[in-house]
Amino acid sequence: MSMVKTEGVCKTFHGGNGRKPLDVLKNVSLTVEQKEVVCIIGPSGAGKSTYLRTLNRLESIDEGQIYIEDKLLFDCHNAVNSVKMHNDERNKILLEVGMVFQRFNLFPHKTALENVMLAPLNVRKLPFNEAQEKSVSILERVGLGDKINTFPAQLSGGQQQRVAIARALAMEPRIMLFDEPTSSLDPELVGEVLAVMKQLAKAGMTMLVVSHEMGFAREVANRVVFMYEGKILEIGTPGQIFSNPENDRTRQFLNSVL
Repeated sequence: MSMVKTEGVCKTFHGGNGRKPLDVLKNVSLTVEQKEVVCIIGPSGAGKSTYLRTLNRLESIDEGQIYIEDKLLFDCHNAVNSVKMHNDERNKILLEVGMVFQRFNLFPHKTALENVMLAPLNVRKLPFNEAQEKSVSILERVGLGDKINTFPAQLSGGQQQRVAIARALAMEPRIMLFDEPTSSLDPELVGEVLAVMKQLAKAGMTMLVVSHEMGFAREVANRVVFMYEGKILEIGTPGQIFSNPENDRTRQFLNSVL
């Protein structure tokens, strides 16, 4: 079963004040299979983050189809979705998609444990004791069992990002999206977040990762996608992409970052 599939996805940002419209996604088609780790790489402005955000309705699309777990959620033409589905049903399917952002977006007045418990309590409607037990277990899983009563301001950036990963995992998603999760971290803190992501991949989590961490992509990904100017230019195994890219633009990008 494919966990994520998009066909011909297009997205245009319409700038105001006389600015020209910007085609951010141009006919993007990609399938991510169950338990697969796919890394999307490419220069800034390639459309990588926008693409990720279309998968859980943080960004709408103008054209194309989006499937989650083989269910068609969006079939858009001229920014109108023709799929007739009750919002509750669509939202239930989208709850299977967890997301971790560049910024941690933790509630500063809540402890690590309280941040992780919020969604299971308010969205999944779990009983308090069950939500608490589950959240403690997940924080232990990401190496923060000793920080459950600590506030975000008392945590390092890497620890805050691990809380953010725990918060996403607390919703028991079947798919995890990572949008450059280490880009706002100091270099010495990157490793602890990547270690948690590697652990998730090893456990069989389906993951779609936008990242500048080429070592992670080379080591963990099943496939690597290179995006440029809103298009997918090349898809292959890490060995193919990093050792023998077919596209000149892919080669140029990798020469500049490796």
